[in-house]
Amino acid sequence: MSVRAEFDAWAAEGRDRGMEERHWHTAKHALARMPIESGDTVLDLGCGSGYAGRALRDTQDAGRVYGLDGSPEMAHNAQSYTDDPNVAYLVGDFDELPFADDSVDHVWSMEAFYYASDPEHTLEEIARILRPGGTFYCAVNYYEENVYSHEWQERIDIEMTRWSADEYRKKFREAGLHVAEQDSIPDREIEIPPAEAFSTDDWESREAMVERYRTHGTLLTVGVAP
Repeated sequence: MSVRAEFDAWAAEGRDRGMEERHWHTAKHALARMPIESGDTVLDLGCGSGYAGRALRDTQDAGRVYGLDGSPEMAHNAQSYTDDPNVAYLVGDFDELPFADDSVDHVWSMEAFYYASDPEHTLEEIARILRPGGTFYCAVNYYEENVYSHEWQERIDIEMTRWSADEYRKKFREAGLHVAEQDSIPDREIEIPPAEAFSTDDWESREAMVERYRTHGTLLTVGVAP
């Protein structure tokens, strides 16, 4: 199944809003770190419901915000959630970003980068469109160190890229981006039931759930264009 077909189906089922609710727990902390200045142009890569771009408009006075998604239904839904004339949603491919060289100040991506068919080239595209000093904030929960995410590939027909934290840094540098920081943002808000409530259908033990959310959390890698 293609990325477009998969996520068109998700959007039709209303799962875009569900992803937003789950991702917000850690996304809001990463978004707050972005060095947005008034009027900056921002690209939300793999935007889903578009919540991240809207948040940057509301809280950091970002200028023009573009959300790009491979799913027309995701982009359509996202556009319906806002009437802000400075926010626009596009259908596009990660392999060929529809932006001129040195035209974007910041790129954000949450739980989408690993769907890129050629992630190394996607990084090169991001480096191409970023202005000097521009940043790429890449947040993922599907990565090598998070062993609890490894089974996700079994649930989806799209091929996913599972890099380690070291590999993310290496690939960023090979694409021409300096790595400014990298860390894991724990999810402190998701409810973890008391021990007597386990085991559950999704978790073998409470300890495993605690480790997944409180220890591994979301891996954030920040690249800066030279």
